[in-house]
Amino acid sequence: MKRIGIVGFGFMGKMHFRCYKDNSKAEIVAICDADISKLKESSQVVGNIKSTEEQLDLTGINLYTDYDKMLAEANLDAVSITLPTFMHKDFTVKALQAGVNVLCEKPMALNEHDCLDMIIEAQQNNKVLQIGHCIRFWPEYAKTKEIVDSGKYGKVKAASFRRLSLTPSWSWNNWLTSQSDKSGGVILDLHIHDTDYIQYLFGFPKSVRSKGVKVITNDIDHIITDYTFDDDVIVTAEGSWAMMPGFGFEMSFNIIMEKATIVFDCTRTPSFKICPAQGDSFTPEVAPGDGYSLEIEHFLKTIEGQNLPQITTPAQSLDSVRIILAEKKSAITGKEVHLR
Repeated sequence: MKRIGIVGFGFMGKMHFRCYKDNSKAEIVAICDADISKLKESSQVVGNIKSTEEQLDLTGINLYTDYDKMLAEANLDAVSITLPTFMHKDFTVKALQAGVNVLCEKPMALNEHDCLDMIIEAQQNNKVLQIGHCIRFWPEYAKTKEIVDSGKYGKVKAASFRRLSLTPSWSWNNWLTSQSDKSGGVILDLHIHDTDYIQYLFGFPKSVRSKGVKVITNDIDHIITDYTFDDDVIVTAEGSWAMMPGFGFEMSFNIIMEKATIVFDCTRTPSFKICPAQGDSFTPEVAPGDGYSLEIEHFLKTIEGQNLPQITTPAQSLDSVRIILAEKKSAITGKEVHLR
């Protein structure tokens, strides 16, 4: 059983806590947060994915407000870093240098240089660094990747992805929206989920062309991007946290193939279905759980030394940041940005 620490006990820290608690391979031995009230009143932390809000039982877990002290005392095998994005690099590097494996929430960091520093530290210290791109593990998205790669329904001709949210007013000190230099705004915090999945499904794009608008903050709050690849596939993604409060949250996609259309929309029932050229539409069987629990299962198996299929790598997480920054540049300049 691996000894786990969590640093940052907001919405994502709480989500990681639940996933580790449900996994027999892990024991949470330490939690660190500079705001002690989060540790005392954990039921008050909220986010845009449904999650039970009961008070968490932290009995027997060492609670810290000093990260260095936690690393020195807790004898950790691994740590989940679920902090604001601008803290990812420094806290990751400290853990790796202390000989601790790291699962760091997405996005990897605010810029390519910080991402590279994290990768180098993991390599030099021979420790696992996994970035929490949970959509690669999300059961419906994972099944879609399997179906597309199988070639059963021919080639993908067009694909569109959407991730739309009400304005995230729940973050600590409102860091997500009021301090885009620390979060990267909607593009780096939310839209990157689909950009990363597009890279996973289609590879690294040749270029991007984006349009964005400011609605709520002084940064881009709604973006639409066209991705160009070597073939003639049409791929677009739309991301927003400018939706009004009554909207809630939507993650969805439509993938048009030669012999089928694959549809997912978390607001519909059924949320996932395949519409083949011949026969009735149907919902394929997917893995139990959600992207958070499955990415943590993968992380725990990796630090145990199991030989697993490659789902995500730090280099790919860096590439997702590269693509996102190119999208932002395109949205600001109004020009296509070439990546390779």
